[in-house]
Amino acid sequence: MKLPFATALMMTAMLGSAAAQSPAKPSDSKPKPVATVQIRPNGVATPDAAKAKEQGERLSIQSDLAWVNLYNGAINGEASDRLVAAIKTFQKNHKANATGTLTPQERSTLAAEAKKLRDNVGWTVVTDPLTGSRLGLPKKLLTQVISDVNGTKWSSATGAIQIELARRKEAGATTASAADKEKKAAGRKVTYSVVKPDYFVLAGGQGLKKFYIRGQTKNDEVRVLTVLYDQATEGTMTPVTVAMSSAFNPFPTLITQVGPPPRKKVEYSTGIVVSPDGVILADRQATEACDTIVVPAYGNAARIASDRAHELALLHIYGVNDLKPLGMVSGGTAKPQVSVIGIADPQNQAGRSAVTSHAAVVTPVGTDITLSPEPGLGFSGAAVIDSDGKFTGMARLKPATVAESTGALLPAQALLVSADIVREFLKTNDVTAPSGQSDTKASLLRVICIRK
Repeated sequence: MKLPFATALMMTAMLGSAAAQSPAKPSDSKPKPVATVQIRPNGVATPDAAKAKEQGERLSIQSDLAWVNLYNGAINGEASDRLVAAIKTFQKNHKANATGTLTPQERSTLAAEAKKLRDNVGWTVVTDPLTGSRLGLPKKLLTQVISDVNGTKWSSATGAIQIELARRKEAGATTASAADKEKKAAGRKVTYSVVKPDYFVLAGGQGLKKFYIRGQTKNDEVRVLTVLYDQATEGTMTPVTVAMSSAFNPFPTLITQVGPPPRKKVEYSTGIVVSPDGVILADRQATEACDTIVVPAYGNAARIASDRAHELALLHIYGVNDLKPLGMVSGGTAKPQVSVIGIADPQNQAGRSAVTSHAAVVTPVGTDITLSPEPGLGFSGAAVIDSDGKFTGMARLKPATVAESTGALLPAQALLVSADIVREFLKTNDVTAPSGQSDTKASLLRVICIRK
């Protein structure tokens, strides 16, 4: 059963509100005495840790039900009649007893269905490098991305789906004034509007498309997330929009680096072959403090050089002479649209080691050059190739940082080490940069750092 679009959008108004949910009414069917996921408080005092675990599981259930288009309440981990009703609908759709309480098997089925839907659209939460805002994106539906000082815009190949994160300076801005400006945009017909002191939500139609807008203000800056899509994509985009509303954080908590960056005991990255006899360009931090560096199919590698200023490293696999170096022909003016080609972490590709391409936009930000949207784990050390097939540089992921208030880890940021810096690094270490163009995928190897 699909929920009407306007009903599903009611969730967005609840996400930014601190108001508590009304207590859930007793269910009209008593749950069976089997191992279940607790939905309602049972009136018995439990330790804080147990309560937190129950709330976390309810939050996960709410999110999964939203993805299967059955839940349109606040994703907050709280018990509610709306949550119980959604569970009953899910059970009825699967021809099970509508108890309002999930059995372990039903919970597993729900999780699998939601995961499939998330995977189908490539759901990923990213950090926008220009603003620091956090947002979720259906990356498989988006093939184009454009960034400038005013924000970032993602779109599908045909423009049927468009997502924009915009920012603007507006002295004395309030959510009411910001919402009013959005309402007046040409061609918009607002059918749903919620304006709170700390955020606003608008929805409606714009020509033959539907739109959803969520915005917030802080220190005379307005940040607005706009989702615009063809009505024909509504079945796909309604749960995506709900998920985007939940994930959107326009002004994340100030972050600071706490101690040395955390590194995994087993860390996967990508290496670029730069000479036939086994010299590999790699990310310095991804190959730092390793007890062993392994290159699958070739054995162990030694780190022979590094550049802390630019986070580059050179590895050497001894005893080989038939590797295919990547051509690093000098290009002209850098092009903003690039492909980041690397080998994702095996956990992100079902244990495989396939070389894949990630579309990104190159944007200068201060002294850095960012790649947006950022690729996933494993792409540190990946090759960045422009639209003409020329080597633009090497991608690296900055170390994770932690939120100052919560201590939670925030994802890495993707940066570009330019081709000129790479060539100079190779020259300094008596490695001649390969000339011409070549098959990029054939010149990439997985690098595994094993730490104690």
